[in-house]
Amino acid sequence: MFLESSLALPFRNKTYGVYAAGNAVSLIGTWMQRISVSWLTWEMTHSGLWLGIMAFADFFPGLVVSPLAGAFADRTDQLTVVKSSQVVSLLQAMVLFGLTATHHLNISGLVALTAFQGAVVAFNQPARLALVPSLVPESDLGSAVAINSVIFNVARFIGPMVAGLVIVWSGVAASFGANAVSYAVFLVALWWVRIGDTAAKPPKRRKFATDFKEGIRYTVTHPAIGSLLLLLTAIGIGGRPLNQLLPGFAAQVFHLGAGAFSILASAAGGGAILGGVWLGHRSQSAKLPAIAIVTTIAGAMAAIGVSATSNLWIAVPCVTIFGFCLSSAGIAIQTIIQLSSERSMRGRVMGVYGLIFRGAPAIGALAAGTASLHFGLQWPVIVGALIVIAAAAWTFTRHAEISEALTNSEAERINAQTVP
Repeated sequence: MFLESSLALPFRNKTYGVYAAGNAVSLIGTWMQRISVSWLTWEMTHSGLWLGIMAFADFFPGLVVSPLAGAFADRTDQLTVVKSSQVVSLLQAMVLFGLTATHHLNISGLVALTAFQGAVVAFNQPARLALVPSLVPESDLGSAVAINSVIFNVARFIGPMVAGLVIVWSGVAASFGANAVSYAVFLVALWWVRIGDTAAKPPKRRKFATDFKEGIRYTVTHPAIGSLLLLLTAIGIGGRPLNQLLPGFAAQVFHLGAGAFSILASAAGGGAILGGVWLGHRSQSAKLPAIAIVTTIAGAMAAIGVSATSNLWIAVPCVTIFGFCLSSAGIAIQTIIQLSSERSMRGRVMGVYGLIFRGAPAIGALAAGTASLHFGLQWPVIVGALIVIAAAAWTFTRHAEISEALTNSEAERINAQTVP
């Protein structure tokens, strides 16, 4: 069963509660910085291409780092990896704050710092995702995945809203400073997190290259994981670039400023929160493949709706639906992947997941930003949405195979728990 009764189950474990609280604060700061970087890019350049380049700089390092980070996460203490990454992220946020406050930051420096942070996040993500099963009982794993997504999307809702207010009242630098403080809060929370000896000390393995190749082979050939990662790739390339182009939509399409951008970004985040809460109360894992496919198609249609209007107040509900659907699809896909993965392979699988989750939007945002120079902001989003719909239709033809693989993995996990 997925999410046995409610989203509250994992909080029976105090360690997970501390981790989740610190993670929430950190993610609010992360979204404040992400929105501030996008707006600062627009202020510096007034170019959809530069918005695409900045998104590419943020996400592209994942193409190189994530698979290696996944293999590394399976070989070492995942909690230590997360702590170390937070320290480096704190330093990056402080540098960004200092350069912006003293007016020494140019567009090249912003790209470089964004790419650096993208590499840190890509290195951190597999360990961060693989750490969650060590903080809760196996029976609560589905709930914990949904809670993590709800936290992410609550931050995605609150972060842009707070960033918009801070930018208007105190400037972009103050938003970067707030992000640095949020990293410090998460580090304090991580100091109190304790995990079992088995999770903290992974078994000795073979050569790193062997582990790396094994992880790629396992991920690609797994009937459920491989198919859903292809769908995730299409969503990243064709769907998610809308988020990166929202500053341009606010300025060029709706002819408004940072306030409109904040409204659009918060609407997407608010919809994503609703999607996480809604999916958190779905009771059966067998329904997840269908949910992933249907919400992907609905989200792509909502993106077309955003691009078909020049009225902000028509676009806002479309963006909300877009956020709801992509959140639901993303949670369903990640949950299936987590539940279907062997525990010993989970770090490597999440490394490939992280590669696609961050790398595909990088390619999509760069392509959409480049296309916007010739066709405007709206047509690239429409074409991307059509690509997503086509991929979801293909995934539907694999529905039975995905469901069977998920059912078999769940049965194996239950048998493993009952064997003395």
